[in-house]
Amino acid sequence: MKNGKISRRGFLEKAAAATVAGAIPFNMPFLHLTGSKKPNSKVRGVQLGCTTYSYREMPHKVDDVIQYLLLAGINSIELRSVAEEDLGIPQIPLRPQGLMTDKENDEYARLSNEAREAQKKWRLSLPMERYADMRKKFNDARITVHIAKFAPASWSDEEIDYAYTAAKVLGSYGITDEMTETACQRLGKFAEKHKSLAMFHTHGQVADPGFSFDKYLSYSPANRLNLDAGHYFGATGLHPNNVIEQYHDKIKSIHIKDKTGPKHSAPDTNKPFGQGETPIADILLLIRKEKWPINVDVEMEYPVPQGSDAAKEVAKCIDFMRNILE
Repeated sequence: MKNGKISRRGFLEKAAAATVAGAIPFNMPFLHLTGSKKPNSKVRGVQLGCTTYSYREMPHKVDDVIQYLLLAGINSIELRSVAEEDLGIPQIPLRPQGLMTDKENDEYARLSNEAREAQKKWRLSLPMERYADMRKKFNDARITVHIAKFAPASWSDEEIDYAYTAAKVLGSYGITDEMTETACQRLGKFAEKHKSLAMFHTHGQVADPGFSFDKYLSYSPANRLNLDAGHYFGATGLHPNNVIEQYHDKIKSIHIKDKTGPKHSAPDTNKPFGQGETPIADILLLIRKEKWPINVDVEMEYPVPQGSDAAKEVAKCIDFMRNILE
């Protein structure tokens, strides 16, 4: 069973249906869709979803994201920066492009530090009722937030406590951050304190000589992997199922993307689902067979084709995986 060759006729029919569905105007409140079928992306026991980072190039308010999710029939997500952006967190200024003088660097550093202090003050004064209201919006649309990616490893202790409290209010089983030694050493202790989990997203470091998942997991019993199967395959060329089988009880979520391997003429490159080399079918069918409670989230990073948008492409990715599992 090769990736991209499973019931291709059925897949193309579903993809076409998703494209037609994309004609739904995104400025239409999702409550107008009450009469439509409620979203359900759990297929044969495997919970499919996406990380809201997939929609980074589109309008990014919670109401917008809910409509993108409804288009794809998704009922479970990893919620990234959407949450704080929607609630109005002060923004850190964008770094100017090109070379900067020492004076300009100093000024940018000053403005950035001021913005970080403003963010800290904002977080510590934000009523948790704001997150309760946000959860209600998602839940009213029959969508759950299984992970909140605040990525708080560099924040103050008080802000990390805020992040874990907010994650619980959202209904999440934990927080994600990028996998670094500092993050894994620090966040696990807060996860233990809040009776939660700290999950760490992998990139190309998995190909570094001597890399070991065990080291990062050892810092806390609350540490878990947010394995990016696409990055893993793209960087190493190894089958992600080897890691999944070994660490399945330490994996709460997997990011799925289709990439070329390191020996390809265009190595480690993001592709539309079915056009890369990541063994997506093998991964999904292993989780289905073993009935492991691992969320499988699309992280859509390939270039959006002309005439499409990220919401339509995520819907195609979900349909591609449904077709494998059904």
